[in-house]
Amino acid sequence: MAENQSLSPALPKTHFMKTPVKPITLLLLWLVGCTTPNQNATSLTAGVVSSATPEATEAGMDILRRGGNAVDAAVTVSFVLGVTEPAMTGLGAGVQILMAAPGEEPISINGTTLAPAATPIDATSDDLKYHRRSTVPSMVKTLAYAHKKYGSGKFSWAELIEPAINYAENGFVVGYFRHMVYNKYEDALRKSPYSTGFILMPDRRVPAPGDTIRQPVLAQTLRRLAEKGSEDFYKGEIAAQIAADMAANGGWISLEDLNNFPEPVELQPLSVDFRGYKVYSQPPPCGGWTMLQILKLVERSTPENLQPNTPERLKNLVRAEDLAFENRRASPVPDLVNYKEAVQAQLSEAGIQKLWEGYTPPVNRAVEESAGGETTHFSVVDKDGLALAVTSSINAYFGAAAMSPELGFLYNTYMDDFELGQPDHPYAIRPNAMAYSSMSPTIVRKDRQNVLVIGSPGSARIISSVAQLSQLWMDTDLGIEQIVGMPRVHVVRDRVYVEDADTPVDWLNNLRKQGYQITFPDYDLTQKGLNSYYGGIHAIAFEKGRWVGAADPRRDGKAVSE
Repeated sequence: MAENQSLSPALPKTHFMKTPVKPITLLLLWLVGCTTPNQNATSLTAGVVSSATPEATEAGMDILRRGGNAVDAAVTVSFVLGVTEPAMTGLGAGVQILMAAPGEEPISINGTTLAPAATPIDATSDDLKYHRRSTVPSMVKTLAYAHKKYGSGKFSWAELIEPAINYAENGFVVGYFRHMVYNKYEDALRKSPYSTGFILMPDRRVPAPGDTIRQPVLAQTLRRLAEKGSEDFYKGEIAAQIAADMAANGGWISLEDLNNFPEPVELQPLSVDFRGYKVYSQPPPCGGWTMLQILKLVERSTPENLQPNTPERLKNLVRAEDLAFENRRASPVPDLVNYKEAVQAQLSEAGIQKLWEGYTPPVNRAVEESAGGETTHFSVVDKDGLALAVTSSINAYFGAAAMSPELGFLYNTYMDDFELGQPDHPYAIRPNAMAYSSMSPTIVRKDRQNVLVIGSPGSARIISSVAQLSQLWMDTDLGIEQIVGMPRVHVVRDRVYVEDADTPVDWLNNLRKQGYQITFPDYDLTQKGLNSYYGGIHAIAFEKGRWVGAADPRRDGKAVSE
């Protein structure tokens, strides 16, 4: 192991204990109300929330209406999503936060999960079943860190969790998209021996649209978390119950893993310039660098050649996505801790130009299906203009399909994202390693003012969706609500996944002549003619002097602006 340590994405405990990137002092002053006025905030009396469930959006808006800031609202939204969108997130999740106060430098909070200390380096896919698929969850500690350091001080930890307790105890009404997800994974949920009945109907059937799901066991866990504080999840009774459940069912997470789980790290976000805008996204272990790379590659084309519903846009997007994703596969960031030099080279003008000029059609490439995976994303802007883009995930639909009978939340599957059988690979499975991720929470700025807050779920489609929608917003006069509802495209090796079934045949034939296969993904999670395979963008944009929220019609979400 020692000779490979320099390539390891593992974060030693000491790394987490180092002094994080020091936040700009003015940011802290701004958070308590001492800063220059922000013209972009003048249109709001409360704020804006866009998330994947109406319950989470309304809960977050209630916090903003009562005087909370965007961080307060984000904590509440996160916990409510964990109850009302159990297929995507929950207490077993990882979370990544990008935040920006007007006029100050943005901050990334890296809430990565970590592989357990007992993780064997020779683990195989057969080993990764149920409890063994889970890394040590980070969501609770990351949200507690954000609340303590950047919350308004007007709401206690318990007050911010209370809405989630209410939804767990009294229930939430299942929307159409959430029903479709349940329906697709019915067999896995019904066959699991590990307490998945907690998120099914009392007769163990999947809920239909309009059915109410109640989770009393989860409500108990949330109530204890509210009363005892976040540390109970890592060092108290909840931690002991997680460790006991893992030990009883062959899992690798131990009480020591939970006790020693480090504080999240603050990092400087990655950024690029794009036609007069500054675009910020999340650094490794996240996928922000690849998303920014796609933007810089499409910038080689004029805005006229990137307009919607044109063959030129399709051609240029396919080229940019193909180059960036192939580069991500062939030249991964070699160290997820000491990544700056490698990422800067990838995003430099010389690096982008070299990629662009080196484009070759996808001849004789091995076909690789796009990886699965599920996640949720939400965006918040408060009345003072503080913006948060937050992505959290249990990594696969319904995670590991396993939960503790005493706790009622699903474990994640981030162990699936390590490389198996390749001990020298930078993302090889090993103890205490960070899970590689496609999460790309993103904030776009103009003249140091926030103008777009955006992100998505969807595995690698996070990267392609965030890039192409951000480009459309910056390069056109279209509003974010219209853009979020437009068809998307995604490239995987020699395959182009096309969402729009009405794409002209001659456009597709031109791609075929270059060596691409045209692929349409399964339609079983499609609504309103749009396929959730391509993500679930929840965004907020400053347009014509006011903030506008947009919720992806592919999901059950909602955006509210006041």
